[in-house]
Amino acid sequence: MFRSSAAALALVACAALATGCQQAGNDAADPQDAPAAASATATASAASTPSPSASPTGPSAANTAAVCRRADELIIEASRRIADDSAAATRRELTPEQLNGQLKGTLAGLADDLRKQAGNAEDPRIRDLVTDAAKQIDTGAAANSPATWMATGFVRIPERLTRDCHV
Repeated sequence: MFRSSAAALALVACAALATGCQQAGNDAADPQDAPAAASATATASAASTPSPSASPTGPSAANTAAVCRRADELIIEASRRIADDSAAATRRELTPEQLNGQLKGTLAGLADDLRKQAGNAEDPRIRDLVTDAAKQIDTGAAANSPATWMATGFVRIPERLTRDCHV
């Protein structure tokens, strides 16, 4: 049973990673994105549920593209870690409890990173979007089965970022 759980977790992580990679391709370059701005703004990652009318009608803050891009990068990095941990867990024959512990730690770290990046967003809508993503990931980190949560909750976060952050 454990091997199938680890395989399922790796599959979910790969799907999330693939979604995150597609997101990064949708990110238009912003001429105002300097390397300093990219590191200063890294968290528009993903998960509030604003209605379509909540999208701004005018230009967004100058650092929105950099914040959204960094949020994507954080999610991709965490997805890779999760996939690597799942593969290593299979080789080391970790118990489901040990694998859940690793997954919870990775998710909690991602949520913290996203919260830090949300503070860099100049656009309050983007700040709220990234903060909400962090809250959703906290839910996964606190779940009894974070792998199950990943299949239903985590995979929607990159999708929402693509739709709501990269505008």
